[in-house]
Amino acid sequence: MSRIRQHVRGTRRLATTGVAVGTAALMVTALAPAAHADGRPTRATAIQNAASALLAHAAGLGLTSAEDTSVRDVIVDKNGTQHVRYDRTYHRLPVLGGDFVVHLTADGGYRSADRATRGRISLASVVPKISGRKAADLAVNALRAANLGEKLKQVKAKPQLVVDALHGAPRLAWRTDAAGLDSLGNPVGRTVLTDARTGARIDAWDTIETATGDGKSLYGGTVALETTQSGSAYQLKDPTRGNTYTGDAANKTDLCIFGICFSRAPATLFTDADNHWGTGTTADRSSAAVDAQYGTNETWDYYKNVHGRNGIAGDGKGSYNRVHYGNNYNNAFWDDSCFCMTYGDGDGTTFGPLVALDVAGHEMTHGVTSKSAALTYSGESGGLNEATSDILGTMVEWYANNSSDTGDYLIGEKIVRSGFGKTALRYMDKPSKDGNSADYWSSSVGNLDVHYSSGVANHFAYLLAEGSGAKTINGVSYDSPTANGSTVTGIGRDKVGKIWYRALTVYMTSSTNYAGARTATLNAAKDLYGAGSAEYNAVAAAWSAVNVN
Repeated sequence: MSRIRQHVRGTRRLATTGVAVGTAALMVTALAPAAHADGRPTRATAIQNAASALLAHAAGLGLTSAEDTSVRDVIVDKNGTQHVRYDRTYHRLPVLGGDFVVHLTADGGYRSADRATRGRISLASVVPKISGRKAADLAVNALRAANLGEKLKQVKAKPQLVVDALHGAPRLAWRTDAAGLDSLGNPVGRTVLTDARTGARIDAWDTIETATGDGKSLYGGTVALETTQSGSAYQLKDPTRGNTYTGDAANKTDLCIFGICFSRAPATLFTDADNHWGTGTTADRSSAAVDAQYGTNETWDYYKNVHGRNGIAGDGKGSYNRVHYGNNYNNAFWDDSCFCMTYGDGDGTTFGPLVALDVAGHEMTHGVTSKSAALTYSGESGGLNEATSDILGTMVEWYANNSSDTGDYLIGEKIVRSGFGKTALRYMDKPSKDGNSADYWSSSVGNLDVHYSSGVANHFAYLLAEGSGAKTINGVSYDSPTANGSTVTGIGRDKVGKIWYRALTVYMTSSTNYAGARTATLNAAKDLYGAGSAEYNAVAAAWSAVNVN
């Protein structure tokens, strides 16, 4: 499964206040005030408290007069503790790995901070020796090299000057997004990070990550839908969930990626005369739309009812879906730039339409990640990004409690066809069953494709939820081993979902690796259940069982 990944933040109403640090001014972007009837500090209060903390702890956070900060997200716990997440610029250039989270006590006092990188940023110059055009050419060549055998069309690239603090000592770099169309007219993309002084490649990663009334759906049976009446017809638009809606892409593709715009595939809103949608077969184009809308609904409800998150961005605004995208397109993706979910129909041999419930939960969770930890999509943090979507997408499937698509620890089992050769995309109990994924951490795991390095965290989550050894759950047989031969006792998937979500939104940063994920989830378990609790100890045991110590 996949998504188009872009570092584009959600739009919110903002006000800006300056905070002096010596002779410098750190710009702290404050969200609009919001009152809390239960006495908890408002978001605006949390931001002001964090601004005071920046003044007092600027040196410890590595902030200098050359840097500005802006608020990305704010979480206020029920007990009043506050967590304010920041992005950073250096001489107005975005800093990759510059993000950090300030943790405050209920009375606004500074408690601690989690930083993506710890070193100070000091560059001799922010003037590149390598031109943006040269960086663009290098990225285009990298895109072509990564798509051997494909004659790409309409290839373009968009370079952005940044400071890279993710890969060792901070340095000036070009982050270049290259995009084009393959022989079928489907989009391909790659991001290349280039040293702006020497032209050396620092890192590169795919930016379209392969995955891969009532309505009669393809996979979930007959499901209830909230729709909007318009005259004598009904629209597949849900006014109870931020006006989320589903449209028909008419088998066309986007020609607008990373701000490089050619055109967009449509999202023509589905309408119906009697508010009974689909036939449960691919012969009716609205059947896939039913699955997509249903997946959006269940994902929205899971995040709201379980985690208190109101929509993907936490702002109550709905996203939208496009189905029937491309030509036999074996993919589905979340795109931050349009705040939308897109589903291909599959080729019928390897995959069917990619509108299954766990696919929807997986892809929209990429949107949640982009609005919170923004885990970089390469190395170990990239594996954690993918695992986050697998873990919380699986929780969406269990939450839905649909007898036609029962909860399991298999990823994408509904969409695979005989030509794929396996019964699922990934297996959380023993990830190596897919032939590529890692069961346990090793020093080389970060060199794997992120869909395979994700296996370590997927295995951790399964062990933490269900425990080790052989068992059958909902008719599916599992047999989960451990690296150290230990016996792990599970604490239940509901607690796993809560621990992982809190770790993601409160403690993880863009550079979090597996060791950092262990620390983040232990901190989350301590917050939720107490230090030394059975849940805290189980988190430690499950990480040790996948060799993250």
